[in-house]
Amino acid sequence: MAHGKGTGKQSGTKMVVWGILGLLIIGLGGFGTANFGGGVTRVARVGDEDITPTAYANALQSQIRAIESQTGQDITVQQALSFGLSQQVLGQLLDQAALDNETAKIGISVGDDAVRRELLAMDAFKGFDGTFSTETYKDMLARNNLDGKTFEAGLRKDAARAILTGALATGITMPPSYGQVVVDWLGERRTISVATLTVADLETGTPIASDADIQAWYDAHPDAYTAPEARKVTYAWLTPAMLTDEVELDETALRKLYNDNIASYVQPERRLVERLVYGTEEDAKAAAERITAGETSFEDEVTTRGLDLIDVDMGDVSADDLSSAAATLVFALEGTGVVGPVMSDLGPALYRVNGTLAGTEISFEEARDGLAVEMAADAAARLIADQIETFDNDLAGGMTLEDLAEATQMELGTMDWTPESEGGIAAYTAFKDAVATLSPDDYPAIMELGDGGVFAMRLDAIVPSAVRPLDEVRDQVSADWERDAISTLLTARAEALETDVAAGTPITELGLESESFEAITRQGNIASMPAGFIDAVFAPGLTLGGTTLIPGQGRVVIAKIDKVDAPAKTDENSAIADGYITSAAQGAAQDVIAAFSNALRLRDGVTVNEPALTAVHSQIQ
Repeated sequence: MAHGKGTGKQSGTKMVVWGILGLLIIGLGGFGTANFGGGVTRVARVGDEDITPTAYANALQSQIRAIESQTGQDITVQQALSFGLSQQVLGQLLDQAALDNETAKIGISVGDDAVRRELLAMDAFKGFDGTFSTETYKDMLARNNLDGKTFEAGLRKDAARAILTGALATGITMPPSYGQVVVDWLGERRTISVATLTVADLETGTPIASDADIQAWYDAHPDAYTAPEARKVTYAWLTPAMLTDEVELDETALRKLYNDNIASYVQPERRLVERLVYGTEEDAKAAAERITAGETSFEDEVTTRGLDLIDVDMGDVSADDLSSAAATLVFALEGTGVVGPVMSDLGPALYRVNGTLAGTEISFEEARDGLAVEMAADAAARLIADQIETFDNDLAGGMTLEDLAEATQMELGTMDWTPESEGGIAAYTAFKDAVATLSPDDYPAIMELGDGGVFAMRLDAIVPSAVRPLDEVRDQVSADWERDAISTLLTARAEALETDVAAGTPITELGLESESFEAITRQGNIASMPAGFIDAVFAPGLTLGGTTLIPGQGRVVIAKIDKVDAPAKTDENSAIADGYITSAAQGAAQDVIAAFSNALRLRDGVTVNEPALTAVHSQIQ
């Protein structure tokens, strides 16, 4: 049995290897979130390596959660299947299994020490002091349906696979010229002179549309003046805001609401604090002495403990959040600094104070109006909730919306609703969703609004989409024609002036407002220029001395390339070049490993248990 040993490699190679591993290792990355029993032991196999139902379910759920986090929308398993996500996940697991099968064949494995080091380094299992916690480890595995033996076996496989993929990725590099090409493109600097032509610069003045112009424009652009389909609806609604004047407020209840939420109104003085805990009081005292003597700093002490500042950050705390001894020292300090050692609930510690947040207090009298609004809205919402069943029964008993509004506090309304409608009841999402799917056969029923209100509605008619009469949109048509006519005149005048500039006339002699921008790059932004300005002055084929026109916002900008400079030799540009070289090497290494995995799958054979996959999908619905 061969045991892999770490060897010295360049940092670029390590980045490539771990970048690839980040894409391949998905089975254990999210821990276990599902556990499938029964007689089914695999959903697929490559050679002698099985993919278990649990591994597949965990990987699929992890990918679903990742997409939900990015989009902010819930995704069902059926949607994931329709997106092809299950095939993507299964393909990744098959690649992983192919590599695991190969490591077993050629005898790559790692020893217990390597597994132990990997385990101890995992942040998920560290306690408050930043070191590995057996209790946290066991608890985490138990809560995720895993046992130590299975998890550690997974770590051993990951490490062995890392040796194999590392060997495949080693030596894959990209030439320095690749990074330099990117820097040359991003960092090229151009000095641009511009002149801006506006309607005030036109010798013909502002064009005015005639009746014939308006009619011709209207006839040529019907889509611009077409009203969308409208739904004529009658509705009855009632919201808490309609009833707040009828709600009687109890002063005792208002004071109780204030006291129940006192933390929102009364904030004690707080301090921004970091806490570094030590194993013994002697160690803490020694660290305090080093800091006082200027031999080290608080940050240095944190780093020496193998921690980051985020690991010791307590945020903003009040005196009640600290032990009495620590609170005395921390809140006695004026300004910022380090205090201690003092005993904390985790052991002897040093505290660093980074700032003070003054206490605040909003009295009951100051908060009363806001509390009254909140209480009145809650009480009104409860009054409405108590009547929902009655409203429903009235409608079921034959009342029309008009009858309901006459007999109750509900208010009647009508509207021609379109997706562009806003304000009033159209501002409520519940109403928008309901009216968009309402049909003439739907019986009015009580539905709830997001603020505790209710409504019911009836679809009276659907008005088809149609071109609005010219008389209704004449002003808009006139404005559109004039905007187009001005653009045409500006463009024609700008083209003539551009010809003069290209022939040698300085931009400053055009009689227009002009200015110059020096050393701009493709990553720059000039807010005073029309949208697309940067893209236009860096357009392919536009070289030194070249000119271009950029229309927008009722003007046309004439631009000339006065100077082109190579990128500045800066650390930032060097970092960009190195980053693109590394990224390209990672992509090439990924392709190599993917091709190798695919060759292994073809050689060793792949079997997929479709009924088992279907069973997993049904269980994680």
